[in-house]
Amino acid sequence: MKKNVPALRLLEAPDTAPGKPELPEELAAVLGDIAGAAREGLLALSVAAGMAVMQAMFEQEITEAVGPKGRHDAARTAVRHGRERGSVTLGGRKVEVTRPRARTLEGAEVALAAYQAFAAEDQLTAVVMEKMLAGVATRRQARTLEPVGAAVASAAKSTSRSAVSRRFVRETEIALDELLAAPLAGLDVKVLMVDGVHMADHCMVVALGTGADGTKTPLGLWEGATENKAVVTALLADLVERGLSAEGGLLAVVDGGKALAAGLKAVFGNTVVIQRCQIHKRRNVIEHLPEAERAWVGRKLDAILADANPDRGEQAARDLAKALERKHPGAAASLREGLPELFTVARLGITGTLARTLISSNPIESMFSIARRVNRNVTRWRDGMMVMRQAAAGMKQAATQFRRVKGHKQMPALITALEETTRTEHADKPVKQLRAA
Repeated sequence: MKKNVPALRLLEAPDTAPGKPELPEELAAVLGDIAGAAREGLLALSVAAGMAVMQAMFEQEITEAVGPKGRHDAARTAVRHGRERGSVTLGGRKVEVTRPRARTLEGAEVALAAYQAFAAEDQLTAVVMEKMLAGVATRRQARTLEPVGAAVASAAKSTSRSAVSRRFVRETEIALDELLAAPLAGLDVKVLMVDGVHMADHCMVVALGTGADGTKTPLGLWEGATENKAVVTALLADLVERGLSAEGGLLAVVDGGKALAAGLKAVFGNTVVIQRCQIHKRRNVIEHLPEAERAWVGRKLDAILADANPDRGEQAARDLAKALERKHPGAAASLREGLPELFTVARLGITGTLARTLISSNPIESMFSIARRVNRNVTRWRDGMMVMRQAAAGMKQAATQFRRVKGHKQMPALITALEETTRTEHADKPVKQLRAA
């Protein structure tokens, strides 16, 4: 059944047919602007209507402050003081407006709360940040803005490449400052993942924490030429100064680098137990082998690392290293390095989903892959500070997508195991002996 839909009629000018009262001049002008904007689309119409409402709000606030225009008021505390040009944030751009002014009888400017709200740049900066992190280059920002009508768009500002870049730099500076200064005392971190990542020829050591409830939080980053003990220790010392505590035990998950393990022991002593990333270890051993040997060694390593009995798995790994030693001494040495720490999670009695999460540094790799993706349009890296700013912005973006770690329901079991492992009377014993005690 066909329904008749009434057609909309746009007025070219206010309807002034005989016998009808004429509209006030200001209202007629506003209606004419809105009618013209309607032809450009619904968004442009909404913008025109919103601008008219905004001006009405300015006038209403001024009237409340100084009283009705043209009326004497002996109790008046402020007077009108003409109009002034300004700008408001609209659809990712700054648009010029005029606003009424008023001054107190003492000569002080009367602030318009409505104007301050509309002129605030927080929303504009957020739009720029969101688009940049989504991969929109500075030169294409203007093309991605919402349509607001030809008249508004032609007078808009802050859409140039340089303006967008300045806003993004300021926002990344804020992200870096927040990351490096955030207090950590209230996070109750039980798992600390530390890894060295590379971006634009710079090496950064990045820390990701997991709380007792399984919530992940980016903790910090430190820039250095290489992943050495000094850089790692500097990062960890900064985390401790901001409130990170290993009281009750801390599980640290690291890649195969000796510097990370050495730095952790230097800062936290016997209150930290270390799990080497099994994925990194497998990759490092395989890379020491010729192509013809990689398949069978890979299968052996997979079986060893999947063994539910950590003592049996460690012994099998030592047997494999012995078998490789004569023909491939590099692979054998790589496998032996930090070998007991490949089975730390298993010795803590953690199995299943949480164990699979904690035997690798994949969560931190995943976080930084987002940081790399949001910075893929950068073609010129000026210095290390720029690299840190961009990395911090990417980590902040990644944090908005975080979920609790897989297997988080097993976190109480991990906490209990860490407490048992790091008790004072056993502080000088390795993890393997503690499980047997």
